[in-house]
Amino acid sequence: MSWIFLFFAGLFEIGWAIGLKYTEGFSKPLPTALSIASMIVSLGLLGLALKELPVGTAYAVWTGIGTVGTALLGIWLLGEPATAVRLSCIGLIVCGIVGLKLVA
Repeated sequence: MSWIFLFFAGLFEIGWAIGLKYTEGFSKPLPTALSIASMIVSLGLLGLALKELPVGTAYAVWTGIGTVGTALLGIWLLGEPATAVRLSCIGLIVCGIVGLKLVA
C-alpha cells in the first residue's frame, strides 16, 4: 500500500508544480488554492508512504515522479522543447525510479 501512496503523492506533486505556473505569481485565486491543496495532499501521502518505506528511496521516487511528470507536462502543455537530450535525461530518471523500486 505504501507504494500506491507514494505513486499518488508523486502525481499530486506534478499537480502543484504545474499549478504554480497557472497561479501567475499567486495572483489567481483558484489555481493558487488548487496548487496549495495539491501540495498538502502530496505531502500527506508521502508521509503515509514513509511509514513503511525508507526515507531515501521514498523521497527519490517521489521527486522523480514529480520531475518526470512535470517535465513531460511542460513539454505537452506549455510548449517547452522536447529535444532528444532532454527526453533521454527524462528516460534516465525513469530508469532510476524503476531501479529504486526493484531494490526496495
